[in-house]
Amino acid sequence: MGWNISHGTDGNGEVLASYSHMDSLCKHLAHNLPASQWRVLKPAFSLPSERFRISPRDAGRMADVLRTASTHRLMPAEFTQTARDLADAADRAVSARQPWEWR
Repeated sequence: MGWNISHGTDGNGEVLASYSHMDSLCKHLAHNLPASQWRVLKPAFSLPSERFRISPRDAGRMADVLRTASTHRLMPAEFTQTARDLADAADRAVSARQPWEWR
């Protein structure tokens, strides 16, 4: 089981990630980012296994922070690609003026 996140690049236009992988990513984001940046992302990582939508405006902010996090010196390599994939998906939602959906 895991997340299907809209505006991804797989065959269904999604980013797929297991709950455990996203939970670990969440912990690294919380510990590696300044509090002001973590607050931008926290809403997306505070609803375990519940479907939700993020407005294009908020998705744009999250994309910027996720891209920064993907290059952070303390971010483990196994999570840098996930952070980049999420940032790219969020940017595509913004460009399409659609909500960024996590289900």
